Amino acid sequence: MPRFTRAERMTHRVTGILMLLCLTTAACLYLAPLAQLVGRRHLMVAVHVWSGILLPAPLLLGLLSPALRADLRMLNRFAAYDWQWLRAIGTRSRPAGKFNAGQKLYASWFVGAVLVMMCTGVLMWITGLLPFLSRTSAIFVHDALAWAISIVLAGHIGKAYQDPEARRGMRTGYVERAWAARYHPRWLDDRAVGNRAAEVGGTTRHRGRTRM
Repeated sequence: MPRFTRAERMTHRVTGILMLLCLTTAACLYLAPLAQLVGRRHLMVAVHVWSGILLPAPLLLGLLSPALRADLRMLNRFAAYDWQWLRAIGTRSRPAGKFNAGQKLYASWFVGAVLVMMCTGVLMWITGLLPFLSRTSAIFVHDALAWAISIVLAGHIGKAYQDPEARRGMRTGYVERAWAARYHPRWLDDRAVGNRAAEVGGTTRHRGRTRM
């Protein structure tokens, strides 16, 4: 059954590539052994800065896709069953829609972290932009958040490798119905309701045309 459109998959893929470029070049600039091994500091700085600047671009372009906008609305809504999902950690019965509560929290955290990283990066790049904030403070927040992003992203990748069907959904756009029924039962219910509503609407329009 379909899960993600091509636009959604490309948005995710390009965002992931840009984030990995940010983290890899940051490691080459921050960690002395890597800095000595790689060299080319000016190139690393340029790639780091521009990959950070371009990081929001895939999402902004992806907003042209109705499917992506619909998924963003889902990610932005925390339903009653999401709280049930959080309370049911460690059990097999965990109700979830198209995205579970963990994915919603991760998406919100990631967007906020990227915005803070971009703001502190600009303050490091253009000194004196905000006189009441020192460059040292911006560097501290930027570096600390970079470590946090690295840890959270490693967890995200680890969870993805534990779920081949979820990876297949992001790679091909399709997942098995049995997987959806086990991990995202509310999503199947919502799709069924939507399909029935579409069928009723189509029947009503057809009858209206027939009477005419």
